[in-house]
Amino acid sequence: MTREAASAAVTTVEHPTDLALYRRAAHASSARVIHEYSTSFSMATRLLAPSVRPQVEDIYALVRIADEIVDGAAEEAGVDLAGRRDLLDQLEADTEKAIRSGYSTNLVVHAFATTARQVGIGTDLTAPFFRSMRRDLSPVDFSADELAAYIYGSAEVIGLMCLRAFLAEQPVDDACRARLESGARQLGAAFQKINFLRDLAVDWTELGRNYFPGIDPARLTERQKLDLVVDIDADLGAAAEAIPELPENCRRAIVAVYGLFAELSDRIRATPARSLAVTRVSVPTRTKLAILVRATAGWGGGAR
Repeated sequence: MTREAASAAVTTVEHPTDLALYRRAAHASSARVIHEYSTSFSMATRLLAPSVRPQVEDIYALVRIADEIVDGAAEEAGVDLAGRRDLLDQLEADTEKAIRSGYSTNLVVHAFATTARQVGIGTDLTAPFFRSMRRDLSPVDFSADELAAYIYGSAEVIGLMCLRAFLAEQPVDDACRARLESGARQLGAAFQKINFLRDLAVDWTELGRNYFPGIDPARLTERQKLDLVVDIDADLGAAAEAIPELPENCRRAIVAVYGLFAELSDRIRATPARSLAVTRVSVPTRTKLAILVRATAGWGGGAR
């Protein structure tokens, strides 16, 4: 190699394309969202394979932004109910358009759309999600059927979105996929039902929401609480049966998430029903770390 050629080789630098750089910035925005909003999920995502971790972060970020429109930062900023409905409609429209086109001026939406296009997430999952978010803007009592539809859109589809990321490069047969989808839905349902009990004080007292058909949240009895916990544990047990079939790229992380939910369920069971109206049950950081350590050692769970 001549001196001139060697010099040229040293000084030549590969620069990312405009779109690659934009995608990198978009994902960095999404990753920041999960780290700011959820220590539990942020810790669990560290157990994901590097190939799927960014995709899960992209999914979480869009979900979080929608939730902040419904009953978080948007309301605190002074946006009225009609304005929040408009913002949610705009976010859904932008998300659908970005999935079709591959581009959005909203960095979080762009990151989500990039992942959605890569793993096959479409309106079959995003539409139920936004429908459930809209339902929270109309806080009237749920019937049993309405609650099931709400849980599907607000939680189960999130599990299905993540599962599509996990399986994008790990194909499975139709029977296995069906079992994994059922497990993803039941794990999502368990998490949502746990949150209903954890957030009882805020949902009922401040937001006027009742997620328990036929139950007065202000007078929740111990028997009613235990019945709800038994239902949660049934979901967790069914979800646990699917975990051994998950690919290696996500299994440890899902074991950790399962462990966190199971711990929360146990703590809710031990908390008097009357206390749930004034106390938000949580898992101490030390216990979370212990659950993560156990998850790294492999799956040792099973039906509860």
